[in-house]
This record gives sequence, structure tokens and C-alpha cells, in this order.
Amino acid sequence: MEPTPEQSPHHAYPDHWEADVVLRDGGTARIRPITTDDAERLVSFYEQVSDESKYYRFFAPYPRLSDRDVHRFTHHDYVDRVGLAVTIGGEFIGTVRYDRIDDTGRPASAPADEAEVAFLVQDAHQGRGVASALLEHIAAVARERGIRRFAAEVLPANNKMIKVFRDGGYTQRRSFEDGSVHLTLDLEPTEKSLAVQRGREQRAEARSVQRLLAPGSVAVIGTGRTPGGVGRTVLRNLLAAGYTGRTYAVNRAFDEGLATLDGVPAHRSLGEIDEQVDLAVIAVPAHRVPEAVADCGEHGVQGLVVLSAGYAERGAEGRELQRELVRQARSYGMRIIGPNAFGIINTAETVRLNASLAPESPARGRIGLFTQSGAIGIALLSGLHRRGAGLSSFISAGNRADVSGNDFLQYSFEDPDTDVALLYLESLGNPRKFNRLARRTAAVKPVVVVKGARHSGTNPPGHAVPVSRIPDTTVSALMRQAGVIRVDTVTEMVDAGLLLAGQPLPAGPRVAILGNSESLGLLTYDACLAEGLRPRPPVDLTTAASPQDFRDALAEALADGTCDAVIVTAIPWVGENGEAETGDGQVLAEALTRAVAGGSAKPVAVVHVEIGGLAEALAAASSTAAPRPRTAAPRAAPPEAGADRAAVTAPEASNDRAGTTAPATPAVRTAPTAPRTATATPALGTPASGTPADATADPETPPRPGRIPAYPAAERAVRALAEAVKYAQWRRQAAVPGKIPEFLDDTIDEAGAAALIDAQLASAPDPRGRPLSHDEARELLRRYGIDVRPTLPAPDPEAAVAAAARLGYPVALKTTAPHLRHRADLGGVRLDVADEEALRRAYGELTDLLGKPAELLPVVQAMAPRGVDTVVRASIDAAAGAILSFGLAGAPSELLGDTAHRLVPATDRDAAELIRSIRAAPVLFGWRGSAPVDTAALEELLLRLSRLVDDHPEVVSVALEPVVVAPQGLTVLGASVRLAPPPARSDVGPRRLPNY
Repeated sequence: MEPTPEQSPHHAYPDHWEADVVLRDGGTARIRPITTDDAERLVSFYEQVSDESKYYRFFAPYPRLSDRDVHRFTHHDYVDRVGLAVTIGGEFIGTVRYDRIDDTGRPASAPADEAEVAFLVQDAHQGRGVASALLEHIAAVARERGIRRFAAEVLPANNKMIKVFRDGGYTQRRSFEDGSVHLTLDLEPTEKSLAVQRGREQRAEARSVQRLLAPGSVAVIGTGRTPGGVGRTVLRNLLAAGYTGRTYAVNRAFDEGLATLDGVPAHRSLGEIDEQVDLAVIAVPAHRVPEAVADCGEHGVQGLVVLSAGYAERGAEGRELQRELVRQARSYGMRIIGPNAFGIINTAETVRLNASLAPESPARGRIGLFTQSGAIGIALLSGLHRRGAGLSSFISAGNRADVSGNDFLQYSFEDPDTDVALLYLESLGNPRKFNRLARRTAAVKPVVVVKGARHSGTNPPGHAVPVSRIPDTTVSALMRQAGVIRVDTVTEMVDAGLLLAGQPLPAGPRVAILGNSESLGLLTYDACLAEGLRPRPPVDLTTAASPQDFRDALAEALADGTCDAVIVTAIPWVGENGEAETGDGQVLAEALTRAVAGGSAKPVAVVHVEIGGLAEALAAASSTAAPRPRTAAPRAAPPEAGADRAAVTAPEASNDRAGTTAPATPAVRTAPTAPRTATATPALGTPASGTPADATADPETPPRPGRIPAYPAAERAVRALAEAVKYAQWRRQAAVPGKIPEFLDDTIDEAGAAALIDAQLASAPDPRGRPLSHDEARELLRRYGIDVRPTLPAPDPEAAVAAAARLGYPVALKTTAPHLRHRADLGGVRLDVADEEALRRAYGELTDLLGKPAELLPVVQAMAPRGVDTVVRASIDAAAGAILSFGLAGAPSELLGDTAHRLVPATDRDAAELIRSIRAAPVLFGWRGSAPVDTAALEELLLRLSRLVDDHPEVVSVALEPVVVAPQGLTVLGASVRLAPPPARSDVGPRRLPNY
């Protein structure tokens, strides 16, 4: 929408105020500034508002708008007078306006910082959250224009409007004057207003996905007249899955006399359908999609699944077609899955929707699956089906032009049918929001992610999103911080998903191993050590073990308080003739299922080698389909001190390794076994020990575990279990959030730092920013309690001697030339220079070896106490946000990429984990007899730097190098700081849908 010549040229049309939003019921709408072109729309809108709503707006009967009213409500300067409208299909459904006023309530201009605000929403759209969305956006506009407060007069009977103001979360004051309620809202965002905004966002976006996955009716547009083709395939799959709603076949090429196709009503257009259509699956060529979308929008369709290809995956022209597709759909209030999508599935008994190209609908289960790739989606569906796992929902988003992984997380968070969310992602449109949503979802259910396109540095074809410059290792660390289980392959995703969906979370890293093969037990033991688990010596049941022996051993392990999880290993039984016996898989599955039926809440996994039918039998015996109570990881202290708390207490926790102290070679224990008989295990369902297998458990006993996952290799089972252990530990810690110590508030000069930053940026107004000098950086950091040891320039030997005399011996002489900075290995540093003679000698050696003083830029610095050299950095990535990093100084750490990362703002727990999560962390804690360093001082430094970049987004990068951490205290020897105008943030401000 462009401005007209009638609008003031001094205040151009603010197109950045335009936004697509999701309303409370899951539909979308567009918010934009009102222009002079909107006169007819405003009059039409007002005519559809009830007399009661008009009375509430104007405090008197007001049946129609005068020409003067229309002019006033459509002419704005976008500074002192602003009007916003919510539109669907181009028509207004709600408006809001503010007028800046002075202390007496009369029209004013800046510097007056108060405005009168008023809303009007069509009665047919009240209750959809229109006014709440308008309040968020008009408040953001007002803050941008220097307005700090809203004033509103509301009739006491207008409870809906009073509730909008009351529930917004802003600080407010209320009084009753002259028969109306006078409200004043402070527009500065608060924790409450932000929480309200995000809560509304979550419910609205979750509802928008729920409308797509549980429609009451589906129309397949582009259904072929003959078998085959995409549209006809989707129609066939809908019918085969037993979809419970109404189904329609739509194709403009149908003969007029065609009434049904495959038993469902056939129509040439949606207009011929007498009933509401909730979901349309579009399977027509790309050039015909706009016509289909318009037909859907004009007939009230709520959502679209666009299978058609030919969009952003084809290049710039296709990308523009894709953007236009999204704009068109959202203008009608519809959300899109796709284009180039594979489809969606919902296995709920009340829905049974398979609107996809998957030929077979998966079984009902507890796993939700989102993928940005149709091919990967096919592989995941096949892999889960092959291993007997069921799904709750499936979305293959294709080019992900609208509905994204973030939306799926919003839906999964509150979906009672989903216990685990699996996501295959190739790009992150809004990484900051993803981390926020993932952290919240992971606090109640596991989130497992595979990230494709990790090393290309570009987005896959069709994914028009910002490119992050941070390396994949940093992305992985940030996901871990948010509780996301990051795995490398889709196979690992399925492995982890099966364990997490079917088994309780482990209380710690201690693993019992039992089975009928000593060798397989040893392989499992080694795999546990490699993954940081703490395995007990394997229990060898010997090759003569019967299923009953397995059952008894498993029951004993589950009852043992010294283990947190059990891995069962099994190889085929060999008969007297040397051939593997048949039926072993079914019998063993029954035995193991019986053992866990009454056991404690510990996860169990099975590793088997060529036992036919075992995985299938375990899946049939207990599946992920049945709803069951989910318990968080136990929060009591683990039986062995430090077993699962090492990540914040001891150096052994580096790289999340919880146990490296187990013996290298286990003493395999052999369990006595009874002779194997054909009747060792009773038939499934027969009471064992006199108790029915399905007897109701006491409510105080742990929940019965679900499906026991089976793996064809020890490494896969152990890796899945290790992920569950780390996730359970994260859950326990997340239950008690970290905090920022209060002492920081007393030692930080935020206002002084802000003044310094403003002055520095004003002195060099370059949009690329500018680096600070050494002294400027020292002064800024000092405002946050970070002292940088001073350096004095030494352009010649005499200056070096004078500097040393001023600082006091011993001193360090070092170069600061960019190519030599922090490169002690190149000989550019001389330490512990004790006197003037040694200093002159060192100066001569330095210049003889490396070059002239003008090239080396030597400086003199007082020596710091001996300790461990570390590096602390903070930087802002436009996509991911502010990131705090830590590692040891030196080439080895850089070569190995041994650096840890956390998102800012960091808490005390984040800081503690940060320094303990690098592989070289033992060096800080007294490795090989050295003195432990002052990690408390290091944690404080990390918190202070985190606070600096969080308070001042203009600080786009900081590097403290080296930071020498001694047994008592630390010394920052070098610092570099860069300032720049802060990048725009996509995770703050009023809620809006992204435009890719």
C-alpha cells in the first residue's frame, strides 16, 4: 500500500509497520497503516459494526460517519496522529488510532509523550484477539514516535475493551471520572507484557497448525480424472486412511455430469460445494495456483497444503512467485504448508488424516515429525514404520514459505498426543525464536533435531531466509543450551525418538548391561564409555540362557538402585544341530515385556544380532501408540555423588562426559542359568507369579514403561541412551533456572557506558561501526567492572625503559602488529623481563628477529600472576543474536575447535557450564597436579561481559585475550571492542509472521 500525494511528504508511508499476524483462532490477518485511499473501506467497515459497538466507541448513538469523520480517520501524519487497520481479504475488520495530547488533553506534538487511543472491531470478529494484536502494534508504533503513555476513556459496560487493556501486561492506572473509566497505560515493555505477548503468540500459532492438521473437511484441488498423478494419489491416501471428515475432489476439467470420483463428491470449483471446506490440498501446476488460492480464499477455506513445485527452488523468479503466493493466501486469512510440500498426516482416531503422498499412513503413536524435505520425510516415515513406531502428526513443509519448524514447536508444546518432537531442518528462519520455543518445549518433552546443510554456508534452494555466519559447532552448542537433542543423521533421530517416546528418562548415567554374549556385552560396555556413560560390568547370561533367564536378570537390574538404565544384548540361540532356532524373537520379546511390566521407571533398550522378529515383536507387545503418563527425570540427588552433576561441579564433565573413571577392561560377571526349556516363559497375557500381566498398578508406583526399542548395533543403542541421559540432566537443571547475581547491579555503570557508546558512535557515524582504541576499550569495560591491564607504547628502546620504570619490573614486551598479535609462538612476546638491561636486550632481539618498531608496534605491560591463558569473547550474529564464547588460548584449542558457546544473557549456571564444557577443562581444575585456578572469578567475568552486550546491543563484538586465570583472581591482558548500530532483531516487538 503506497502513500498518496495528499499525505504529508515529511512523513513517508511507514511500510515497516505492515505485518501479518495470527489471530486467536489460528486465522491470519494483516495489520497496516490507514491511508487516504481507505475511505470507502472505512465506511463499509463502519456500516457492519453494531449500534452497541458504535455507542461504546463514541459514547453516544453514532449510526454513520460524516465526511469530516472519514477525512479525519484516514488522514494521518504517522507521528502525532496514527491509524492502523486489520484487514482480511482487503477489507477492514478492526481499527485503532492514537492522537498525541498534552497535559490538558488537547492535540499536541513532540515533546508531548502521551496519546489518546481508541479501538473499534467488527462484531463478527470480536473474540478473535483482534484488539489485543492491535494494542501490541500501536504501542510499538507509539514508542517509535516518542510516546510513552496511552490514555483511554472506556464506558464501564464495555467489559471486553477494559479486559484488553487489563490483560495486556502493561503497567496501568485506572480511575472513574464523569461516568467513564479512565485508563493510563505505560508503554514500556515489562516482563509481564512480554510474557502475555508470547503466550498469545504460542496459542495462536499452535491453533493455526491444529486447524491444518484437524480439518472438518478437505478438498483436493487438481484431482486427476484418471488414476495416477499427485492429486489423485492424495485423494486415494485420504480415503485409505479412513479420514473422518468430508472429502471433495475438485478439478475445473471435470465433465459437468461427473458427480463422484472414487466415491467422493466431484466438483469443478469450490463454489459448487454447499458446505464449508476447511483445508484445501492444491496439486495443480504453479501457474494455476493463484487462481486456486483465490477460489479458496473467497469460499472461506482456512488453510492450504500446496504440493505444487516451481517456486523458490527454481531461483529468483520462483522466489518472487512464492512470496506472492504467501501474500495472497495471508490476505484471505489462510496459512500455507509448502509449496513443494510432501503433505501432512494426523493419526488421531477422531481425524485419521493422510493428506500426503505417503502411500501408507503410519500407525498411531506418540511422535510428532516435521521435515523440510520430502525425500527425508519419506525416509523417516519408512524407518519409523519398519521399526514399529507410530506417529501423532507429520508435516513435510517443502520450501517452508509460511508454516515452519517454529510453528510445529508451538503446536507440539501443547499437543497432548505428542510426547517427542522430531525435526529435520535445513534452515532456521528465526533462530532466536527457535531457541526460545525449543527451550520451552524441551522443558516438558524431548525435541530431537537433525540440521541439514550444516557446512555449505548457504541456504538450500527454496529457503529464502537470513544466512547466519556462525559455524555449525556454535549452532549445536546453542541448541544444547536450549535443551535440544542435536543429532547428525536421520538414523540417529529415529533411534533417539524411539527410546524417548517409549521409555522413561534415566535418573543418571549408570548403565547395567546383560545378555547372552560376552563379546556383544563388551562392545556395549566400550560404547558406553565412549559416550560418557558409566557402565557396570556386563552380566553374561551365557549362550545357554533362556528367555526366562533374560526376564529374571532384567527384573533384577530394574530393581537395583545402583543403575539408572538397562541395555539387554542378545544373539540367536543355537540348537543342538548347530542351526539358529526359530521363534526366538517372539519368545524373548514376551519375556522382556513381562520383566518391565512391573519394574521401576528406568529406560530399557535391546541390542540384538540377527534375531528375526524381535524388533517387530517388541513393537507389537507394547507400542508408542498408547497414551501413558510421562514423568520428568527424577529430581532427587543421584545415589553416587557427582554421577550426573559433573557438568557444573567437576572437570570430568567436559564435553558432557559423565564418567571416565570406569576400568578400561570390565570384569564380566557370569550369571548362573537354569537349563533352557521350551516352557520357560508363559504365554503372553498369562499371569506370572500369580499376578495378571495387565493388573492395575498402585498409583504411587512408577509409570509402566512403553515400547522397548530394539537396535541392530550396540553403538546406536548407546548413543540414543546417552542423548537421553544428557537431556534428562538438562531437564533437572532447567527445573531450577539459573540467575544473574545481584552484586552485578552494584558494580555496573550502565548509564555511563551508554554515554560513552553514544559519544563514540556519534564521533564516527559509519553504519559499519568502528573499533575502539585500547584506552577507549579499557574505559568502556571498566564501567562493567572489567579491568584491563594497561599497556604503554614502546616505539624505541628509551620509551620501553621509561614505560617499564613507570609500570614497575618485571614487565612483558610484546608486539601488537595485527599479524603477530596473540602469536607468542612466532617470538613476538618476551616475558618476565626483570630489569633495564634485560629489557634493552629483549627489545633488540625482537626488532632483529621480526622487523622495525614501526612495523611491530611494541608495547610494555606489567607482568600478571602465572595461570592458565584463556580467551573470552562476545559477538552479535544478526540471525542468532548475542553469543558468549570461552576457550583456552593457543593454537591447539583453535585447531581442535575447543570453544564453548552460550546465548546472552547468560545466567550463573550458563557461566559455570561454559567453562566446564570444553574438552580442555581439566586444565582449569588441577590437571596432572597443577593448582586449580580461580574459576569463580572467571565465571564472574563471563557474567559481566554477558551483561555488557545484553545491555548495549551497539557492542557488536568484544574479545578479551588473553585472560590469565591464576589460583587467586585473574588478569585481562588484552581487549578489543567494536561498536556499530545494532542489527535489527526479529524476536522483539509485536508478534508478526515472517516474510521469507
